[in-house]
Amino acid sequence: MKSNKTAQSIKPVDPQHLVVGEILRPHGVRGEVRMRVITHFPEHLATLKSVYIGKSADDRNLTEVELQKVRFHKAYALLTLDGYRSRDEADRLRGKMVLISMQDAIPLEPGEYYLFQLVGMLVRDRERTIGVVKEVLQTGANDVYVVQSEVYGDVLLPAHQETIQSIDFENEVITMVLPDGLLADE
Repeated sequence: MKSNKTAQSIKPVDPQHLVVGEILRPHGVRGEVRMRVITHFPEHLATLKSVYIGKSADDRNLTEVELQKVRFHKAYALLTLDGYRSRDEADRLRGKMVLISMQDAIPLEPGEYYLFQLVGMLVRDRERTIGVVKEVLQTGANDVYVVQSEVYGDVLLPAHQETIQSIDFENEVITMVLPDGLLADE
């Protein structure tokens, strides 16, 4: 029962916006910006009328900006945003996050989920409760769950096909099969 209280204290409020990229730098001299893409559907950006700019995913003071043009160059998106007409104006956006409204997000297919939905879920292996997901790190090779545990402290658990047995959103439980020796008492 104590674990459920911990899970509820970690569980975030469903966000109103999703991060789709990070502005890296100006591109050219006419205010265009180069964005590192952080979405599986970058082509969806071209269908949007506006995006939100903020310091982080948790920024409460987002600025809505009209999206005038999107084009792609290598692995990056190049954005033309209303109100940014020079390299100096675009440079002020360096390091800012680009977000979209949840209403503008592509609907998920059955079995798909957003990573933020895992935060606050209880993590178990075959025999025991390990803790509660505090954060999900995207490493490139596979995701890593940062699990807050009363027994083990903060534990980093690799999340991939071999370790995730099931994710039960109704009961808010992730069941994993962990490699031997991963936890301190093994």
